[in-house]
Amino acid sequence: MEIEGSAALVTGANRGIGHAFARALIARGAAKVYAGVRDPASVSDEDLIALRLDVTAPEEVAAAAEAADDVTIVINNAGVGGFDTKLLTGSFDGAREAMEINYFGTWAVSRAFAPVLARNGGGALVNMLSAASWASRPDYPGYAASKAAQWSLTGALREGLREQGTLVIGVHAGFVETGLSSFTDASKISVEDVAEQTMDALAHDRAEVLTDERTRQVKSALSQPVER
Repeated sequence: MEIEGSAALVTGANRGIGHAFARALIARGAAKVYAGVRDPASVSDEDLIALRLDVTAPEEVAAAAEAADDVTIVINNAGVGGFDTKLLTGSFDGAREAMEINYFGTWAVSRAFAPVLARNGGGALVNMLSAASWASRPDYPGYAASKAAQWSLTGALREGLREQGTLVIGVHAGFVETGLSSFTDASKISVEDVAEQTMDALAHDRAEVLTDERTRQVKSALSQPVER
């Protein structure tokens, strides 16, 4: 996938991993980067083109696909934790929001932009996933379930968009240095590292990015017997 001279869209690009993705695209020579965000005023980076995009609002998703009809790279990064929902306590509202944004939001944006990517030669679709895609968590089951669903969706998109020439990449990470992981003191990878590894995957047409050792360990354990 050629990044230099490309036009790209990054959802949730006003901070954290999303902003790191946007800056990495620019550093690799992208000609235009749209920042898809709920509030365009929250985009302070003058190198980005702010685009109103709430991934849970069908009319905004459709409008974004019409406005950014020149993109060849779409990065689905917008997401929430839903950590208030514990396994046996707490309202289901947080878990429902995580599924709505992380899973259905990614699905909606991918649906809307798949024809755009096809018209522009195929391009690439990148989904920001998690080590939690493969690791069930009793402390944040709603988030983990939404990421597992998003991983499944990524596989379906990879199969479904293959004929139109779209590269579909799943990016998995453990804890990343963002506000989303501020609740833990566990070892974390930087947003810049996640972004750079993703740019390398784009440049070399790799379908999966396992950004850290924790993520690689979790994936390798999938073939092991289930423990009681």
